[in-house]
Amino acid sequence: MLARSCCAAIVGVDAIPVTVEVDVGRGLPVFQIVGLPEAAVRESRDRIRTALRNGGYGFPKGRITVNLSPADIRKEGTGFDLAIALGILAASGFLPQKAVASHLALGELSLDGRVNPVRGVLAASALADPERIRGILVPFANAAEAAAPGKIPAYGVSDLGAAVDHLSGQVFLAAQEPVNFLRLSMGEVEGADLKDVAGQDHAKRALEVAAAGGHNILMTGPPGSGKTMLARRLPGILPPLSFEEALETSRIYSAAGLLDSGTGLVVKRPFRAPHHTISDAGLVGGGSYPRPGEVSLAHHGVLFLDEFPEFRKGLLDMLRQPLEDRRLTVSRACATVTFPASIMLVGAMNPCPCGYAESPEGRCHCSPTAVDRYRARISGPLMDRMDIQIEVPAVAYGDIRRAGNGESSLAVRERVLLARERQARRFSGIAVSCNAGMEAAEIRAFCKIDDAGEVLLGRAAEKLLLSARGISRVLKIARTIADLEEFQDIHVGHLAEALQYRRFRPESA
Repeated sequence: MLARSCCAAIVGVDAIPVTVEVDVGRGLPVFQIVGLPEAAVRESRDRIRTALRNGGYGFPKGRITVNLSPADIRKEGTGFDLAIALGILAASGFLPQKAVASHLALGELSLDGRVNPVRGVLAASALADPERIRGILVPFANAAEAAAPGKIPAYGVSDLGAAVDHLSGQVFLAAQEPVNFLRLSMGEVEGADLKDVAGQDHAKRALEVAAAGGHNILMTGPPGSGKTMLARRLPGILPPLSFEEALETSRIYSAAGLLDSGTGLVVKRPFRAPHHTISDAGLVGGGSYPRPGEVSLAHHGVLFLDEFPEFRKGLLDMLRQPLEDRRLTVSRACATVTFPASIMLVGAMNPCPCGYAESPEGRCHCSPTAVDRYRARISGPLMDRMDIQIEVPAVAYGDIRRAGNGESSLAVRERVLLARERQARRFSGIAVSCNAGMEAAEIRAFCKIDDAGEVLLGRAAEKLLLSARGISRVLKIARTIADLEEFQDIHVGHLAEALQYRRFRPESA
């Protein structure tokens, strides 16, 4: 007898619907899975056979053929176990075929029949067609993320028996309630507060501008000046995630197996801070079957690279595509996958290998050649993509003692929110979310400057050797400063402040 069940394959961070066709017929006892299954899928035969027997359902005698359609897409992972087991029970007459075919099933089976969590449930749930799929059966640990899109009822099952009882109509499971996203995302600023940073008013202002416009920022300064403290407080002044942004980000975390099982959604903007020894695949994604890296895990959030020049130069240059295109393409022999990568890049570096090149006490003993070699680790094209480039000097003793009395992250966040609201109104109907995402057409339309601004920008471009991209960055930053100051037009003062954030050049000693 032939029966069908529904499942999904995860390719990158996207789900592809998979129909599990199960035929139980006469012949020698053979259990075969076809449709490009990789090792974990092929090994499911022993898990499913043992789980069915330990669950009291027995195992059909005869030839069992399972086809995972479409057969030209490689299937990997253990998420097909539950769908195959239910398909076998339907083909054997234990379950009604219509009920099995109308439910999407994802889960790994233990030998005793328990259903273990798997990756990619959120993407599969979002993909499901409500007209054809009546519900999704997933492990309890994945129930919250399955319910998050709100398209179809999600049922958490503890074991194979619970799924069988539900589909047979003996004991109906209660659908998982979606989490209250607004309540979780609109809470008070959590964690580190900007007021804890001693001094550094110029750097705090630059951080506010970066948050308001979604700009990348590079901070350079001696050890202990507060670069890392500033970076870790950036998420606290960013606007909260929208529900659509949360779904996009959560889909990436679900595919990576990093999603919080309690909420089923990423409700706060991500902050990722990988070590400089990270591999290429770890940073930008990859592997035999491409999976998201730190760049994609920071989608709609912050990627912080401390000790910026210590990362391999080739690795840093891989960031150039995602910083421009807001997505990242990874090509392998088995597949070409595109990962979302709309990030704010924050870099922190010392002015020289020892870190004290700008120290007035003369503590630096690095040779000019060593300093030039150190700063040249960051290529010109990548530096051009760092919108804001500031120096973070050492903190004076008096400022250290006054730490904690500055402006709070909540107060700064309110100004950032107002600036983002102005940008949302300006870009309504355009595929741009903030000033940093403007292309040439939007820059011409929304970043007009007067004659005095033209003169200032022309002189600065000549003196600072600004490229065409660098000039565009300055105009975007000036637009953000004008938004923070509640100005409709860009004035020369906004342009002058924006130029202050493009003065640092790593190739100069």
